[in-house]
Amino acid sequence: MDLTRHLPHPDHVAEALAAVVALRQFADQYEARAVTLALKQGWSWAQIAEALGVTKQAAHRRLSHLHR
Repeated sequence: MDLTRHLPHPDHVAEALAAVVALRQFADQYEARAVTLALKQGWSWAQIAEALGVTKQAAHRRLSHLHR
């Protein structure tokens, strides 16, 4: 998946920084949806953390609000 061809060139600073903000917001929302579904399917925090490339503690600290 190559998303970079749709992004403004970094020389266009204002557009590039706006793209960074949009990508972060999209990534956060996408992650929340995926983690919510993983939890509903019975994934453990250890499995989710491994898939995200973070520690179990980091995943739980950042995303545990999704499990309420």
